[in-house]
Amino acid sequence: MDLSHSLLIGAAVLITGISKGGFSGAFGIIAVPLISLTTSPITAAAIMLPILCIMDLFTIQKFWRKWDIKAVQSSIPAAIVGVVIASLIASWVSEALLKLLVGSVAIGFTLNAWHAKYKQRKSNPLGVAASNFWCALGGFTSFIAHAGGPPISVYLLRLNLDKTAYVASAAFIFTAINYVKIIPYAFLGQFNTAVLWQSFLFIPVAFIGVQLGAWMHYKVDPKLFFKILYIFLFITGAKLIWDGGSALY
Repeated sequence: MDLSHSLLIGAAVLITGISKGGFSGAFGIIAVPLISLTTSPITAAAIMLPILCIMDLFTIQKFWRKWDIKAVQSSIPAAIVGVVIASLIASWVSEALLKLLVGSVAIGFTLNAWHAKYKQRKSNPLGVAASNFWCALGGFTSFIAHAGGPPISVYLLRLNLDKTAYVASAAFIFTAINYVKIIPYAFLGQFNTAVLWQSFLFIPVAFIGVQLGAWMHYKVDPKLFFKILYIFLFITGAKLIWDGGSALY
């Protein structure tokens, strides 16, 4: 690993850990776009998956039994369907298209969040069909680029849970999704010695990130944190769309 690659992985893991530990993992979407600046999205996703699985255990421990059981039970089956669909078509998607997809999800998530804040919209729970759609989309984008946070957030935010129940429910849902993803990732040959070694090296950073996130959840006003990450996410998404579009055309 060169220095820039190592720094990007470290930053991605730390931000994702803080996000998972304190803010429901909504900004875990940053990880693959960041690491993809120095490697392919496929490799970036493979590096992050073992780290995410460890993070999930750290986060579950921090928010044990504080999740909303109905939200968890309703979302996981549809999310797993999304993972299965993504695993079946993943080999047909080019690296350029993956960059466009990840970048578009990043940009779309940011613009939607800014629009919702501007309009100050009141959310209402989704219907069954809409809930299943967003959860399945969460499983799909989670498999492709660990970008399941935005669709799952659409589902959870509409339930109007309190902050702690929201974070705990997201942690439980993504624990299920990420451990299911191990099977198709291994079957598709995305793990090798180099990838697993890089994942192993950054587990301490993952632990630190989750601990910081859990502390921030209870102690720090997240407004500034979110503002900075939204801007950062938008810029990273734009860069990936540019790279993917340039490769295609």
